[in-house]
Amino acid sequence: MKKIILSVVLAGGLSFANAQESKEKKESKLAEAAVPAAVKTKFAALYAGVKAEKWEKENGNFEVKFHQGKTEMSVLIDPSGLLLETETKIEVSALPKTVTDYITKNKAGKKIKEAAKIVDSKGVMTFEAEVEKTDLIFDKDGAFIKKSKD
Repeated sequence: MKKIILSVVLAGGLSFANAQESKEKKESKLAEAAVPAAVKTKFAALYAGVKAEKWEKENGNFEVKFHQGKTEMSVLIDPSGLLLETETKIEVSALPKTVTDYITKNKAGKKIKEAAKIVDSKGVMTFEAEVEKTDLIFDKDGAFIKKSKD
């Protein structure tokens, strides 16, 4: 009986460790020393005098989180130093009404935890609303595009 219990506990532990490893492959924290020079140079050029607070690797690219004044922001930069997107945290009340209407209708009784405005490298703006650990993405007019797990 003890061997069975031990086997179950070990199997559960390995499953948990494997799940954590899988998530870390998608997005993992980095020491600044592990960030390519081209990425750090691009960030410094875009936000001179701003201190990087947290570096993460996300699907092969590098995300840096920081504050510009009191505004929480992040940028995603590819390994060669190309800016991919800029994300700016916004108040939930700053989301287009169509976004809040969509969430009221499709996620009845659920609250928006965080909201952000995202601008990609081509200048295309989208909005992100986090509801129950899921990011809901909307176009600039507030039309639903897709969802992704946080």
